[in-house]
This record gives sequence, C-alpha cells and structure tokens, in this order.
Amino acid sequence: QVQLVESGGGLVQAGGSLRLACAASGRTFSPYVMGWFRQAPGKAREFVASIIWAGSSTSYADSVKDRFAISKDNAKKTVYLQMNSLQPDDTAVYSCAAQPQIYRGSNIYTNWGQGTQVTVSS
Repeated sequence: QVQLVESGGGLVQAGGSLRLACAASGRTFSPYVMGWFRQAPGKAREFVASIIWAGSSTSYADSVKDRFAISKDNAKKTVYLQMNSLQPDDTAVYSCAAQPQIYRGSNIYTNWGQGTQVTVSS
C-alpha cells in the first residue's frame, strides 16, 4: 500500500517562500498524476497544482499560477511544491495526492498524505 508523507510546512511572513515535499513509500509507485491540494480553516479543499508522473505536463490553479511551481524526482518518488511570494490567503493545510492510472482523465485522487501546515503571517 502506497503511503504519502508531506513535509516542509511552517510559519513564514508574507512575501516569503517555502518548499514542500511529498515522499511516497512502497516498492512500486506509478500513478498517472501527482497533485497538491490545500484546505484553509472553514473552507473546502481546493486544487493547487499537479504534474504527470511519467511525463512533464503541469497544471496550476489560477491563484498560484505565477507564484508556485510543482516538480518531481521519480527516482526518489518525491513531488515538490515551491511556493514563492506567499500571502496570508495561502495559509492552509497542504496535502499531496496520487491519481491511479485507472482514473486517468478524471479528477479522482485515491491516495492522500496527512498534510503539512503552511501559515503565512501579514
């Protein structure tokens, strides 16, 4: 069973940067898409960014498009999220998730990490 573990969250001031990492355990790991999501207090979970695991295509939410960058290291089974120019509205629990190959073409992710807290002070 694949386990995803996020790290790299913390407290930063507005304008600062953080780099999140999501490491997958297990002997084999071959999702179609790896994605980052976030959930702020009192709000629904929202999509942040995604990357095709076996390729290089990326996708971003409009709110982070010019500030965040998703990347990956297939050999390390790790996905990263570089977050620059952080704003208080970016405060949330950030989680990574995997979409199995069977769900290609959908928005369904079935494997989720526990999340890492990102807090941006004004």
